[in-house]
Amino acid sequence: MDRFKLMKLFVRIVETGSFSAVARELDMLQPSVSKHMNMLEQSLGVRFLNRTTRKISLTDAGREYFERCQRIIDDVNELETEVLGLQNKPTGTLRISSPVAFGQIYMLPLLLSFRNQFSGIGIDISLDDRYADLVQEGFDVAIRFGELEDSQLVARHIGSSARVCVASASYLSKNGTPQTPNELKNHNCITYTHLFSSVWPFRDAKGLVSIKVAGNFRANSGYAIRDAVMNDVGIALVPALLVKDEIESGTLVSILNDYAPDPIRITAVYPSTRLTPRKVKLFVDFIKDEFVKVPLLHPSKPSRPVPRLRSKPGVVVDVNR
Repeated sequence: MDRFKLMKLFVRIVETGSFSAVARELDMLQPSVSKHMNMLEQSLGVRFLNRTTRKISLTDAGREYFERCQRIIDDVNELETEVLGLQNKPTGTLRISSPVAFGQIYMLPLLLSFRNQFSGIGIDISLDDRYADLVQEGFDVAIRFGELEDSQLVARHIGSSARVCVASASYLSKNGTPQTPNELKNHNCITYTHLFSSVWPFRDAKGLVSIKVAGNFRANSGYAIRDAVMNDVGIALVPALLVKDEIESGTLVSILNDYAPDPIRITAVYPSTRLTPRKVKLFVDFIKDEFVKVPLLHPSKPSRPVPRLRSKPGVVVDVNR
């Protein structure tokens, strides 16, 4: 029996707590199991197990060896799964959560392309501006805007969007055009219910300027906020991708351009597991590569470092890949 098989045998003895149970499991004689365990210990010159007539227990060296063996066996199993996956056509249903506007503008066209390339993967996308609980609701991956809260999720940065402050020409005609961010305090500001706070970040020659705004209209949908601005309700700070066409057509006016805030990060998040499902990895890699081709999703880099996602112990975080 080679060393790797001996390691697996040792792990099963510890997990079952019984030589006889492992013998039955592997269709071996119990003395043969004991003999192989003795061979492992003798080859390394270390005792791993304390044996009595009633039970077995780990020595300190045995506990350390057991934990290392578990990791090695898991790594080998993971490697074999990945290799087999490369030979097989990816299958399964991919459940995705995305903000409504971003999903309709960018995700749906990309999903059609993704399906053409990976026809064995089914798509189930939910367009919703709230933050879904991926684990509780069974989503494989979600698209998030802005800074991420601490969570048991893997996060990959897939793009960014410039942010613009917009209003309708009619609103500005009636209420005046703010010349500095501080003047927003005199205006009705439309805010997001969930995704962003009522503190709007701007930049001037001295650096970051944070302005607390207020207004009588809030919504949890980017489309609802855009429509409210178009109907002269007030001023909003939104991702540029949401109002690009309206600004170009003159329906909306971009203001405070000399104080433009840093781009907002777009991130793909998915549950942390030892082995990321192949369909998830393929999808995240695909959209990241496709977003690179869209200038609006890769504005100029921010003039300050983007804060890293803070993490709790055990959280897997990868925001820079």
